[in-house]
Amino acid sequence: MGGGSASKGTVVLVHGGFVDGSGWEGVYQILKRNGHSVAVVQNPTTSLADDVAATRRVLAAQEGPVVLVGHSYGGVVITEAGNDAKVAALVYVAAFAPDRGESVSALIKDPPPGAPVPPILPPQGGFLFLDQAKFAASFAADLDAEKAAFLADSQVPWGVAALDGAISEPAWKSKPSWYLVATEDRMIPPAAQRAMSERAGSTVVEVSGSHAVYVSQPAPVAALIEEAIAAAKAED
Repeated sequence: MGGGSASKGTVVLVHGGFVDGSGWEGVYQILKRNGHSVAVVQNPTTSLADDVAATRRVLAAQEGPVVLVGHSYGGVVITEAGNDAKVAALVYVAAFAPDRGESVSALIKDPPPGAPVPPILPPQGGFLFLDQAKFAASFAADLDAEKAAFLADSQVPWGVAALDGAISEPAWKSKPSWYLVATEDRMIPPAAQRAMSERAGSTVVEVSGSHAVYVSQPAPVAALIEEAIAAAKAED
């Protein structure tokens, strides 16, 4: 799963809500070091349609088959954008993997008893933020305090319209998928992650990490992406 010409591939990384694409830097560096071509989408997180359009623009610029990766709400974006003919495989990282007609709003409507509730503040002008004082504990518990504080203070407003955006046709029904479950996640309950990954028929790995596992533990995230690259190349 390391470097070598046999495993070189193209990867597009899609971030989720409240953050931007810079959180992928550690994963990006590992993949680049191993010889892969990597692009990072900067979603506006204003609506699902806008974010799918932003992702499709990046896909259009890539050569050949792409492994499309999404974290958190980015999983919704790749579930819709992944229907693009260039996409060979999907990788979900502590992400939503909705079915047809589902949205983030639908998936989080009835949390299981005792599950942590993300500290989302009431919408302001159609946009959401996480409570800064609770951001570290809920989103980034395994990052150092300074890094978690930076993420809390540089939050990207997440559009209510993005949460309400529903999937027309889930790409995981026609494309192979991989899923990394973050077992200490306090934003998307691990049980929900397991249920979505099972429904999608994903190849699953579990990592002990927070919702920000893609920032705190880039190595296992990159390794799973490379597994998807290798499998997509074998199918090619």
